[in-house]
Amino acid sequence: MFATQDTILKLLTLCALAHSITALALQEKSPAPGSAPLDPSQKYLIVRGESPSSSQEHVEFDNAATLLLRSFRNEQIPASKDLEECSAPSHKATFSGYDYVILLGMLVISLGIGIFYGFFQKGGSSSNEFLLGSEMSIFPVTLSLTTSFITAIELLGNPSEMYFQGTQFVLIVIPMVLVIPVAVKIFYPIYFKMELTSCYEYLGIRFGKEIRILGAVLYVIQMCFYTAVAVLAPAIALSKATGLDTKIAVILIYVVCVFYSSQGGMKAVVIADSFQAAVLAVSLVLIVGLGSFYSGTPIQVFQTAAEHNRLEFFNMDPNPTTRHTVWSVVIGGFFYWTSLFCTNQASVQKCMSLKSLRLAKIALGFAIIGLIAVFLLNFYTGLMVFTHYADCDPLTAGRISATDQLLPYYVINTYEHIYSVAGIFVAGIFAASLGTVASALNSLSAVTCEDLLVNGMNIKISPEKGATYAKWMSLGFGIASFGLVFIVEHLGGVLQATLTLNGLIGGVTLGLFVLGIACKQANTKGAFYGGLLSLALVIFVGVVAQIASVEQPALPTSIDKCDCRVNLTNVIGDLLTEPVEVIQEGGFTSWPIFRLSYMWYSMIGCLLTVFLGWLISLVIDFVQRRNVLKITSKGIDNPAVSEEIFKSDSQVQYTTTSTVTTTTAVTPDPLESTSDEGHVNHAIRIDDE
Repeated sequence: MFATQDTILKLLTLCALAHSITALALQEKSPAPGSAPLDPSQKYLIVRGESPSSSQEHVEFDNAATLLLRSFRNEQIPASKDLEECSAPSHKATFSGYDYVILLGMLVISLGIGIFYGFFQKGGSSSNEFLLGSEMSIFPVTLSLTTSFITAIELLGNPSEMYFQGTQFVLIVIPMVLVIPVAVKIFYPIYFKMELTSCYEYLGIRFGKEIRILGAVLYVIQMCFYTAVAVLAPAIALSKATGLDTKIAVILIYVVCVFYSSQGGMKAVVIADSFQAAVLAVSLVLIVGLGSFYSGTPIQVFQTAAEHNRLEFFNMDPNPTTRHTVWSVVIGGFFYWTSLFCTNQASVQKCMSLKSLRLAKIALGFAIIGLIAVFLLNFYTGLMVFTHYADCDPLTAGRISATDQLLPYYVINTYEHIYSVAGIFVAGIFAASLGTVASALNSLSAVTCEDLLVNGMNIKISPEKGATYAKWMSLGFGIASFGLVFIVEHLGGVLQATLTLNGLIGGVTLGLFVLGIACKQANTKGAFYGGLLSLALVIFVGVVAQIASVEQPALPTSIDKCDCRVNLTNVIGDLLTEPVEVIQEGGFTSWPIFRLSYMWYSMIGCLLTVFLGWLISLVIDFVQRRNVLKITSKGIDNPAVSEEIFKSDSQVQYTTTSTVTTTTAVTPDPLESTSDEGHVNHAIRIDDE
């Protein structure tokens, strides 16, 4: 039995605190005659007996001892008692009336777009027009594609990643560029040539009805949970930082999305996404522009990041369990973005709404360029926020309770005196959520109508009724996703598990497409059983990894220059009250496969699906060929062929119908050579041809 690394660090941290107290007390009481006073910078040497290093243990010791020394200094300074407690400030920045007006204005305009295309714009009476928008123009589709790939989770999570973990994740923009040739040269030419409404129609054409239904069901499960998390996670973060009620935020997003996606169809979704993309762009540029004045110029931002070891771009560690390296971010990210750009119905459906393949390629290329620009701005915002709080970390000080609250807290508090900035920022976050949910609802209705109802249940839907079915489907999925929000809310850790599940399912779906395109030998049974087996394996690995995972330790932060008093009782109390986890040595959760970086999940799901699907297809093909050889050989396991026929000199010919196989004796053709070995194997001849 042994304690986990986190438990050991907690115990050693408490030892560091105790030893620092003793050292400081000895220093203040009676220093040895002729000896120099104890240098606080040597507190780590006292505890560990070794030279400082960059290990996380050193960081934990250093932070803990710094907190304790600061508390003793504050007790010696009477003025410190006048400072307010960081975790309980007397004044909290909140939303103003101007902010609410801006946010509601954005929502009202989005609703107006749905009303216009749902009730006043002619068209949309058929399922094709409702789901594809009947040949839309390239500019709004490009903006809509860009917003589809940007979720509110990323807008809040990317800055906190830069702040607490460093810049290694910035390389995620490289696989975005690498995906462009794959999309425009391989996937989209196939979709346009087949004139598909749902990309899973390809799986049906290539493999059969079962694989098409499998792909559609996986997509429905994936997007229902993903939309719920994509709305709930930012709503919680915004509510903690701004005071905006979580339930109000969730209800507003769903009411607006469900209305304009179910009434206006693809046209309303694309036009609303274009407007929301403009709001998001204004929000990001405004925050970066103001930050250059209030938090630091770009030169100051990068200098501060370098001084605090935040700049990291070339971590070449080959260990796959390392969270972010060049290999995991670039290679793993390539599979993730390929699944998102090429086999996700939400993106494929928007590209298919354009007039031609050439326009789809242009739109996809510009959408990826726009996505890269947004991500880089978002990453820079994280470094800018770190420069602002380099000497007073709001998480350690107790101003916020979670990392995702960092950016909302920064905006609300730093720019409180500038009217409407907070409203524009929150409107941008809402815009990202609206774009994600609306695109998901429209694509879910397309998949349900085309793949599950028409193909799966053989329900005939006329083009006139198709739009009505799609509207009701969009409404139904909106209500279902809204209900999942309140289920996921009470499950805590399921939030991260759901996001991991999204990547795992996307990898398996991508694997089915790659199997069909690249493997000529793949057949229906191989794809079906290979896909199901791969899905079961990767979900098992992903779920166990989430349960057994150890949270990545953050890079060191400081509270040396806070203008408030840090409540050390709460900080130390958290260390004392956290449970000590004890695990058995040699448990299967300690296997390396359960420690893999989450960036590898999509690649594992894809490659495993391709390999198992190909292998099972070969096995099934071998078994079928062997059975054919048995049936067509002389009298071996073939009751349909009597011994009298083999005694005659006539050739055996088989006539096959749908239900009955008959055997007749015919006169041999003089042009065909006969052999004592038996009749010609027509099955193998046809297969060879």
